[in-house]
Amino acid sequence: MNHSQWKTRRTRKLLGEPVEESRAYVEAGYAFELGQAVYDRRAALGLSQAELARRAGMTQPQISSIEGGGSVPTLTLLTRLAKALDASMTIDLDGDTSAFLFTPHEHSPSEDAPAVGPADAPADGRHSAA
Repeated sequence: MNHSQWKTRRTRKLLGEPVEESRAYVEAGYAFELGQAVYDRRAALGLSQAELARRAGMTQPQISSIEGGGSVPTLTLLTRLAKALDASMTIDLDGDTSAFLFTPHEHSPSEDAPAVGPADAPADGRHSAA
């Protein structure tokens, strides 16, 4: 085959031609999609890789490797990542498609707001508008 006849995998798929995917290709796609999901959730929380690593008991290079699609963590590490990202994780592997989704945990307003006790109230009993 010369280069003028060569078509990309994507082009063959768009033309409806059969496309064989190696196991390594599929696994690399999973790793990339997982990494993107971790990055998206971390960015939504405004966390650095170092802060996420600290929360998950990992190192910053480990987080970088996961986000870059360079490694797939064990189930134990995925559990720690989900907890550190304050989310539950859904993995959907269905034939040719896959999805990795971090769903933020719902918190009641009282969990997010600092507690105000009697010591925090003004001495005259009034609440300030500030």
